[in-house]
Amino acid sequence: MITVSKNAQKHFQTLLLQEPSDTHIRVFVINPGTINAECGIAYCPANEIEESDIQLKYDQFFIYVNKNIISYLKNAEIDILIDKVSSQLTLKAPYIKNNNFKKSSLLEEKIKYFLNEKINPHLSMHGGKVHLIEISKKGVAKIQFSGGCNGCSMIGLTLKEAVEKKILNAFPEIKQVSDDTDHLHGKHSFY
Repeated sequence: MITVSKNAQKHFQTLLLQEPSDTHIRVFVINPGTINAECGIAYCPANEIEESDIQLKYDQFFIYVNKNIISYLKNAEIDILIDKVSSQLTLKAPYIKNNNFKKSSLLEEKIKYFLNEKINPHLSMHGGKVHLIEISKKGVAKIQFSGGCNGCSMIGLTLKEAVEKKILNAFPEIKQVSDDTDHLHGKHSFY
């Protein structure tokens, strides 16, 4: 899953010697599947290990990854670059911005990815964004707009043409799109 070079493993072992004995490593992804995706490495004390984590075993330590982002870390590589002056830990994760979902991926993940890749770049030109809140058992995708979309007079057209039509075409499992945003102009409005 995540390839860790021998030098990087030695580096982790050295770092972990200075931490409490039940401390390991966590690899995480912020904003997975979007153009703003970033990955990182942090210490993972035993009290921060969650039920949704997957444990990857390496020489004398574990790496923990939340199972919901594991597909974004396909072919990830951790290495350490050492020169005469310094060293730099590197994490390369080629799929964090563009995850090719497997058929077994959750519908919710697929729709969030779709919104972030196909819809939100256009809405962001006007300071807006749309988020998936939930999918009901009856196939209703509940969404919510934020930023420049909140209080915008064109929201009806945006909802029908830019969001609902595209979601329904891309995901036949979805029967309806429901907007859960308070669009009345007021203090909450972006403009």
